[in-house]
Amino acid sequence: MFSQIGPMEIVLVLVIALLVLGPKRLPEAGRSIGKGMREFKDSIAGITKDEDQQPQQDLTAAREREVA
Repeated sequence: MFSQIGPMEIVLVLVIALLVLGPKRLPEAGRSIGKGMREFKDSIAGITKDEDQQPQQDLTAAREREVA
């Protein structure tokens, strides 16, 4: 499907994006797209922020119990 997209087509898309969004909003749009792709990839893999933060919260609670 994407085997026919060459470097000239990519440059054309980038130039059109620059003309439509402008130089100030283009980096913001790129970050938004990257963040969305990362969230999509993580959701497909089954990774959530709650799962990442849970071990840290358990460790913090254990340390508080040791101090008390």
